[in-house]
Amino acid sequence: MATPVLDIRDLSVDYQTDRGVLHALRHINLQIEAGRIVGIVGESGCGKSTLISTIIRLLAPNATIAAGAVHFKGRNLLDLDPDGMRALRGNEISMVFQDPMTSLNPVLSIGRQMTDIQYRDASSKAEKRARAIRLLERVGLPDPAEQLRRYPHHLSGGMRQRVAIAMALMTQPALLIADEPTTALDATLEVQIIERLKQLQRDFGCAILFISHHLGVIAELCDEVVVMYAGELVESGSTRDVFLSPRHPYTRKLLECDPARIQKASRNLPVIAGKLPDLVDLPRGCVFRERCDLAVDVCTREQPRLDNGDHRAACHVSGR
Repeated sequence: MATPVLDIRDLSVDYQTDRGVLHALRHINLQIEAGRIVGIVGESGCGKSTLISTIIRLLAPNATIAAGAVHFKGRNLLDLDPDGMRALRGNEISMVFQDPMTSLNPVLSIGRQMTDIQYRDASSKAEKRARAIRLLERVGLPDPAEQLRRYPHHLSGGMRQRVAIAMALMTQPALLIADEPTTALDATLEVQIIERLKQLQRDFGCAILFISHHLGVIAELCDEVVVMYAGELVESGSTRDVFLSPRHPYTRKLLECDPARIQKASRNLPVIAGKLPDLVDLPRGCVFRERCDLAVDVCTREQPRLDNGDHRAACHVSGR
């Protein structure tokens, strides 16, 4: 069997806070094969941002990796020194951020930024510029040579996001991390960006880890889905299995809150009752039990673990 591009094993991450240790991630296990697109969904505060920050080793100073390993192409990223990680970031692991206006430098032209990020390449400036033009053309920007002369504020949100995607794919990375790259875009541009990402993924063959709150985007783009809740992975499987036959009560409630599923016009959107547990003072047993309609006695005593198989769920009453 081929080595996964990304193999996260039993990863736990804590934050030191004034109130005590906040357990942001607990026992995360996740694999991404080459050429696959894996989506991560969950409420704000579920640990998505901490997970991707751990992968690229850009955690906040008060964060501690309590346990686990993050293997990239067979190497544990947690064992690399800062120079080793810098050699990987932007080269073999690239990232597209949510808001390109904050990730692009406002005082440098697009051309300057796209040539500067090729600093590891010994090619001439003309060759780097030509490569930048080709990538901008691939992501669907009209008149790419002219776009190199412009600055980020000259471009629309969709155009800036295309530039960010082109920059992330410049080195043909093995892993592309996309952190809610369509959130700031309108529906039409969102569809265009999704289609462009799918085509580019087929062309470049990279693995993609895609984070989004938008369930429709995940359904359209991803091969597999990972559902996170309060720092834990509660369900994973193929997109079809998870969306059509969710096994975890949280996944079911999350899908019920999708506005696209609302059949009758209403002034009130569906919500999941209750609130996230306190990650400093974690409850005993299942972290979702206080918001779950199916909770039984064992849920208050024992923490559920992910079962085996292609479609996994961490639930004592899965399937009810």
